[in-house]
Amino acid sequence: MLIFLVGLLLGVLIGGALCVQYLRREIAANVGPQLQQLNLKIETLESVLNLALATRQTELASYAAAPARNERN
Repeated sequence: MLIFLVGLLLGVLIGGALCVQYLRREIAANVGPQLQQLNLKIETLESVLNLALATRQTELASYAAAPARNERN
């Protein structure tokens, strides 16, 4: 009877360990695509901000250069 009890406990422990390992693997697999989507969104936002800043800087430079050209004439 003691051998069956030890075998049962050992089986429960091994089964639990396999379930935990499987769950950890599945949770990690589901996080990967979400992180990639978030990374793409951040990169897109960064590109849009860089474009807006470059456009604004060009506009400011053209406004600063325009009065200087008019005063010389």
